[in-house]
Amino acid sequence: MHDDIHLTEGRVSRVLKERLWPAVHNTSAPVSVAWHELPGEPVAVADGLALTYEPVEVGTEWGPAWGTTWFRITGTVPAAWSGKRVELVCDLGFDVSRTGFQCEALAYTAAGEPVKSLNPRNQWVLVTPEAVGGEEIELFLEAAANPLLLEHHPFQPTREGDIQTSSKRKLYTTRRIELAVFEQEVFDLCLDLETLHELQVELPAGPRKSRILQAMDDALDRVDLQRVAETAAAARSVLSGVLEPAAHESAHQIAAIGHAHIDSAWLWPVRETIRKVARTASSMTELIEQDPDFRYGMSSAQQYAWLKEHRPEVFARVKAAVAEGRFIPLGGMWVESDTTMPSGESLVRQFLYGQRFFETEFGSRCRGVWLPDSFGYSPALPQLMKRAGFEWFFTQKISWNQVNRFPHHTFEWEGIDGSRILSHFPPMDTYSSQLSGAEVAKASRQFQENRVATGSIAPVGWGDGGGGTTREMAGKARRLASLEGSAQVSWRHPDDFFAEARAELRDPPVWVGELYLELHRATLTSQHLTKQGNRRCEHLLVEAELWSATAAVRGLLDYPYDELDALWQQVLLQQFHDILPGTSIAWVHREAVAHYARVAAAAEDLIGRALTALAGEGTVALSADGRSGAVVAARPTGGVSVVEEGGTYVLGNELVRVTVSAEGLITSALDLATGRDAIPAGAEANLLQLHQDFPNMWDAWDVDRFYRNRATDLREVSSISVTPDGLVIERPISADSSTVQTLSLAPGSRVLEISQRTEWNETEKFLKVTFPLDVRAEQTLAETQFGYHRRPTHTNTSWEAAKFETSMHRWVLAEEPGFGVALVNDSTYGFDVTRPTALTTEVRLSLLRAPRFPDPETDQGVQTHRYGLVIGADVGAATEAGAALNTPPREVVGAQAVEPLVAVSGEGLVVSSVKLAADRSGDLVVRVYESTGARTQGELRVEGRYGRVSEVSLLEDPLAEVSAEGGAVGLGLGAFEVRTLRFHRS
Repeated sequence: MHDDIHLTEGRVSRVLKERLWPAVHNTSAPVSVAWHELPGEPVAVADGLALTYEPVEVGTEWGPAWGTTWFRITGTVPAAWSGKRVELVCDLGFDVSRTGFQCEALAYTAAGEPVKSLNPRNQWVLVTPEAVGGEEIELFLEAAANPLLLEHHPFQPTREGDIQTSSKRKLYTTRRIELAVFEQEVFDLCLDLETLHELQVELPAGPRKSRILQAMDDALDRVDLQRVAETAAAARSVLSGVLEPAAHESAHQIAAIGHAHIDSAWLWPVRETIRKVARTASSMTELIEQDPDFRYGMSSAQQYAWLKEHRPEVFARVKAAVAEGRFIPLGGMWVESDTTMPSGESLVRQFLYGQRFFETEFGSRCRGVWLPDSFGYSPALPQLMKRAGFEWFFTQKISWNQVNRFPHHTFEWEGIDGSRILSHFPPMDTYSSQLSGAEVAKASRQFQENRVATGSIAPVGWGDGGGGTTREMAGKARRLASLEGSAQVSWRHPDDFFAEARAELRDPPVWVGELYLELHRATLTSQHLTKQGNRRCEHLLVEAELWSATAAVRGLLDYPYDELDALWQQVLLQQFHDILPGTSIAWVHREAVAHYARVAAAAEDLIGRALTALAGEGTVALSADGRSGAVVAARPTGGVSVVEEGGTYVLGNELVRVTVSAEGLITSALDLATGRDAIPAGAEANLLQLHQDFPNMWDAWDVDRFYRNRATDLREVSSISVTPDGLVIERPISADSSTVQTLSLAPGSRVLEISQRTEWNETEKFLKVTFPLDVRAEQTLAETQFGYHRRPTHTNTSWEAAKFETSMHRWVLAEEPGFGVALVNDSTYGFDVTRPTALTTEVRLSLLRAPRFPDPETDQGVQTHRYGLVIGADVGAATEAGAALNTPPREVVGAQAVEPLVAVSGEGLVVSSVKLAADRSGDLVVRVYESTGARTQGELRVEGRYGRVSEVSLLEDPLAEVSAEGGAVGLGLGAFEVRTLRFHRS
């Protein structure tokens, strides 16, 4: 029996590949091809059509990396093809094993109307559904020669990832460009056989499997391999008997949604993503027109905005399909962002700008957050999703875990404040399903909630320029709608799936805390300039809103809505999950750093304009606090000493005393009030450590546990000197790299600040800085959006051991009852924690890496960091110190002090943002949150006259009226609760 199975499977596989699939377009006719190669950036469609075209032969090389070649194709439909469906078939040199990562094209009519995309799995363009014969055709192809950067495993360094360094050699060779008859019967026979073949592989031995095998053998006996088109119908008739039996009523239900996960930048620049989106959307609207059951979903408001701006004809087709409920906007975010590193305000703006776009353009909002591919998910997300009005959350990335298998597929996810949101991971473990038999069977077999629920989601289609869902996938979906032995597949709206899942799961399982991805941990550190730009711009934009709102409310200038919107949208784009994590090509990060510089300059300009309007013209030295919104007289400095004592150095003020050794290492950090030393006796802090860093794969993404096995302590000192800025320490890292650190204290501060400038020219190295702490911390507390996250410092379980590199925002705190020590930073997101002894805790900040793929020059050159040791800290002190480091007071010259527009009182209450309402009504919007993890009471006071006050969602929609007296609102917030209040103009 086994030999019979093997023989039939081998027969079906070979005949399909070598005879049947080629026979779908077996009858062909030549066309004339001409081209125009563009040496630089793409041109507008109208300009492309107007180019001068030169004849070219099929078989010619084309396309240097990142180039664009326009092909003009003309021909005549043969008279003998009357009544046939005729298609243009183009193989531009495709490699079907790398769909989405190489050359691709968009076809246009002579009038400039986009038709559909061409890519490895979709090599055809419809000419006519029913030929008359003799039709003259003229089509244009805008072909992009994107280099194949995933060619080698493990990945090899390449300079092809930037147009400034890529080679000029031509990458592709055209293989086939001709007219062909599309043989529908042959196509259907191929799908019949492929569906049955894949199904029987997954079936156990038994009657159903045997009958499918026999039917396939019988069908192939009916096929004349030299006359496939003429004999396909006879073969299909043999298969009908095994295609008709319906699925069992208890079969798993797969809610399929057409999908093409298009990274907004990754192994290509943003300018190429704009074209990828246009190509895919063209193909998907074409498939919607051809298949009445098909539904397609696309996320990211930014990608729709690109269509609207750059390909309005495609956007019009998309908009019409959205109105029909066939093209489904997903996710409600500006982009599919990273969620561990963006600030709380950034995530709010991802939702705000995303949902505003969808509502403005399509008249509706998304009901769920669609994030299949981000590298782990913040524990603050459930509250933010709920407070933005979302009902569900979707991802699949956690299936990539290295060690621990996530125990649920449909579950409630609980965040740091106790909010829960219904969540789903597809048991197929993919967001690029082909609806193969293996995938469908895997979904049925793996679904963790099989006892109490019946269905799962399958995102179906090729991503990243692969063209989305194909007609082959749509054909499989029709055959799998109800087929014995298989799960049932139907095109569904994700909203409908989640509504049914909620009805089925009366008591769903609950997962509490972060969704940590046990992979891609180095994304918290790679491409430091990108991360530094993000952090700086986030804070500057919130500060610009604060000062601008203060000036606008007081009638001193107009609120800069358009400028702020444009700046926020640029920052939100850079938070995409392959840009901010540092995993894109050099071109992407070069542009990101430039964008951040422009955003920062523009935000500084807005801040300067507002402060000038507020403080007035004068000569008084003032200090402007971008967190409180106060402008006060500049405070005098003093009360800090830096002295050398017997080969060591002591920095001190009225609160702390820090001792630094002759090697420039911190040997003591004494809290004078308690007598507690933050540094264990005999230990040394601020020690830079250099690790070899060569992960098994995914260079920019991964750091594997074994990196810890080899470390070099950087103890050598070039010089130590006392300067007016503090203690300056210069030390080499290697023959090619070095650092300069400045250690300083401010009067009345518990924070030893360390400013570091690094000349970094390493390869495959990881730079950390370690702080051994005399604290028995069973957990660390690390800031996340609007709160913090607790993580054990032990490794009792495999889940804890897997978290050997974790995330933070501005601070991490190690504390025991009565004493704590925090590390704050201005641009660092990764850290690790170990316990050298039962009574001590070691925290290390991750500073720099040097991976070579996909950017071989990652982080090379000058890098700067600012971080600080907070001696004697609790959550409040850590929060305050982290905010101060990231938003330091700015010195201005003016005529007068300025009182804050908004003030909050109450333990743990923090003002997150002050701005004018997004609807441009002039209403004031203030967001506050509880930062310590405890219920609290307080008061929010706002200057000015307002008719009423209401609580609103994160999207600024009304929720409830709030009582206010004299501009003061009483607050009662739960742990980590985020509250947004709207003060309506009188």
